[in-house]
Amino acid sequence: MSEQVLGQERLVNRLMIALLADGHLLVEGPPGLAKTRAIKELSRHIEGDFHRVQFTPDLLPGDLTGTDIYRPETSAFQFQHGPIFHNLVLADEINRAPAKVQSALLEAMAEHQVSVGQRSYPLPRPFLVMATQNPIEQEGTYPLPEAQLDRFLLHVEVSWPDAETEKKIMKLVREEAGAPPAAAVTAPLTLAQLETAQQELRALHLAPAVEEYIVQLVQATRHAQALDAQVAGWIEWGASPRASLALEVCARAQAWLADRDYVSPEDVQDLAPDVLRHRILPSFAAQAEGISTTAIIDRLLHSVPVG
Repeated sequence: MSEQVLGQERLVNRLMIALLADGHLLVEGPPGLAKTRAIKELSRHIEGDFHRVQFTPDLLPGDLTGTDIYRPETSAFQFQHGPIFHNLVLADEINRAPAKVQSALLEAMAEHQVSVGQRSYPLPRPFLVMATQNPIEQEGTYPLPEAQLDRFLLHVEVSWPDAETEKKIMKLVREEAGAPPAAAVTAPLTLAQLETAQQELRALHLAPAVEEYIVQLVQATRHAQALDAQVAGWIEWGASPRASLALEVCARAQAWLADRDYVSPEDVQDLAPDVLRHRILPSFAAQAEGISTTAIIDRLLHSVPVG
């Protein structure tokens, strides 16, 4: 994937972590930064299919989940599956769809099923949603409430590549334009292999000191007064227990990808911004001072002792 998605190593890494941890990720960044390319490339390397859904203000829940269609030949209704019934789903510009559509997607993410009428339909495994938000244009958008943002395992911010990487991107696109279509991957990751990897990462050693560090870091988002009075004034609401669960499983996935049999505090520190960014609600004072959530998390990482 790193050979086909240039300049977005962090995004590729977080995609892999979300797949291993059986979670979903929210990606925020300007257009044209290989977000679609990254998840499409991932779909080529696993036994699964990919579908992109462009979210718009006129989208209806049934356009995403599917709906019951009346069949005159049988005089009965038959469920027509929607685009959500794929292994990898790109929810492009999720904040452009109204609340009902967002809720339908978030139910699918949380419950791995879709409810239509009186029936529920299970979604395929694996099931990963990568939702994107454009930070540039906010007109005509429906911001996700904090309680819904909490359903995402990770919130990743992507930025522009450097000049050298941009030259490599131009070269890659030129080569692709003159080459035949890419052949299918000969040995994609099977579902059995993915399940084995997920079991292995959950069996990695997590020292009590690292577990305590995860808990204290999340607790600090709710009770920062004892550590840093200024930071306490920047936080309106702290992270929920989902943050502790997400930090643990993501740190395990990071260690597994690094071919280690233990989780280190550095894994927790590296993932903390992406795990906590959407789970902390900054106060009005922080917003007035231009203090970002990332800056708050960085301050907490310097305040909470390791071990």
